Amino acid sequence: MAMPHLPVEKRQEMSAAAMRTYPNIANDWGLKGQEAALLLGVPESTYRRWRKQPTAARLDVNQLERVSLILGIYKALQILLPRADAADSWLRRPNHNPLFAGQPPLERLRSGLVQDLYVVRQHLDTARSEGHA
Repeated sequence: MAMPHLPVEKRQEMSAAAMRTYPNIANDWGLKGQEAALLLGVPESTYRRWRKQPTAARLDVNQLERVSLILGIYKALQILLPRADAADSWLRRPNHNPLFAGQPPLERLRSGLVQDLYVVRQHLDTARSEGHA
C-alpha cells in the first residue's frame, strides 16, 4: 500500500499520533522494546526516543505503512477475539495455520520484514470475513 507524498506537517501529525498509539499496542502485546522497534522498522534507541517524545517522531512512509498494518492487526484481533487477554496473546500462541507452521505469529513478524506484517494482516482480514481466527 503505497502512500502518496505527504506534506511535512501532515507527516509530523501522523507520526506523533502513531507514537502516542503504537507503544500502547506494543505494551498490550507484551513486546519488549527491541521487538517493538523491529516491527516498526527502527533501531531500539530511536523507538525509545520517539516513545518518550511522540511529537519529535518523524516516521518515514515505510514506518507509517508499518504502523497502519499494525493498527489493522490490532483492530482485527479485537474484533475476532473480543476478550482483551485472548486478543493480546494471539501473537504469542502457537498457530497451526500453514502460514505460521505451528509457530506463534510473532515469530514470523520477528523477521522485521514489512511483507510479514502484510501476511498477518491479510490472514486476520480473511479470518474476519470467515468469522474465525
